[in-house]
Amino acid sequence: MTANANPFESLQSQIEDAAVHLDVGDDVIDRLKHPERVLETNLTVELDDGSLERFRAYRSQFNGDRGPYKGGIRYHPGVTRDEVKALSGWMVYKCAVVNIPYGGGKGGIVIDPREYSQAELERITRAFATELRPFIGEDRDIPAPDVNTGQREMNWIKDTYETLENTTSPGVITGKAIESGGSYGRVEATGRSTMLTAREAFDYLGKDIAGATVAVQGYGNAGWIAANLLEEIGATVVAVSDSSGAIYAESGLDTQAVRSFKTDTGTVSDYEDADDEFSNEELLTLDVDLLVPAALENAIDEELAHDVQADVIAEAANGPLTPGADRVLAEQDVLVIPDILANAGGVTVSYFEWVQNRQRFYWSEERVNEELETLIVDAFDDLVETYETHDIDTFRTAAYVVAIQRVVNAFEEGGTFP
Repeated sequence: MTANANPFESLQSQIEDAAVHLDVGDDVIDRLKHPERVLETNLTVELDDGSLERFRAYRSQFNGDRGPYKGGIRYHPGVTRDEVKALSGWMVYKCAVVNIPYGGGKGGIVIDPREYSQAELERITRAFATELRPFIGEDRDIPAPDVNTGQREMNWIKDTYETLENTTSPGVITGKAIESGGSYGRVEATGRSTMLTAREAFDYLGKDIAGATVAVQGYGNAGWIAANLLEEIGATVVAVSDSSGAIYAESGLDTQAVRSFKTDTGTVSDYEDADDEFSNEELLTLDVDLLVPAALENAIDEELAHDVQADVIAEAANGPLTPGADRVLAEQDVLVIPDILANAGGVTVSYFEWVQNRQRFYWSEERVNEELETLIVDAFDDLVETYETHDIDTFRTAAYVVAIQRVVNAFEEGGTFP
């Protein structure tokens, strides 16, 4: 496993791979490889002890050809400018591949939130929201939760924006609590799309996902929900992990029981019904039918890819495979469901939340899940059609061909404003 691969360079490499299959000029492709703008700001916030601390923060707005910028805000000590640029680019193509009318954005603060009190995190969040205020809005840029952020932080951003603008604007942010204008099904959406795309992939391969063995790296929101939903449709989740390490049970783990254990103890390690424990890296090389990387980017590099034994990989995380790993896995005939489709449930239900906010009319959870399944299955079918008709070597490249063509169409139809 490596952290050395530059995620922004990985994104650009993926775009270049897809461009070979498109009748699009190099000048247009070059435009689609770079963000339109990046806000970099320093937040100076008073801590509980009265001292001041400075926090570096970013917001990248990559492309708005198909609609308002859309993307999460993460709190993590490893946030960098290039990471945020890459993630905002992936959001452009994620929205395009599932055909929802958004562009792509991403934000982050360089911080380990575990080191700060709730009151301090609220002040830090509101300081960032104040800096973002001129750049966001229901028709401009709509942030959402990401790593180490959730409903609480989104509610603070919404309240800060509405207070400063003296308005009511629930659609300025998504991933909110239900009482603040959030949508049913949003919390489960990323894990649900991971399950749906895995199900469709097994069907495409002529295999039954019922009884398939599954390993999930990362047991946060996306990972545990994907594991639980896969278990519900008959798959056997034999291994899961978090930052502390991995646990394994040959006969299968009770995904909800493991989740409860992690909630109580803060870790999956030492779970009493596990047969064995090992490292995250070892989990990634288990001989399973389906591997779900649901942690951070660059989990599998070219070297580690040679040891991967899974038949199918569904990327619940953003960018968990480096381009080198992609090439190796393609040679090994591992079917990789790319992140821009597998984890697109989050942004899709965020879109549903935004639609409901604009209409002030809210849907049932059943309707949300039905609409999500329709969009994800349609997107998977579009990917397969492109994969087969263009004789493309990977699902990832096929997804980018679909997505880039849609962005190019929107750009060309709009023309170039001087």
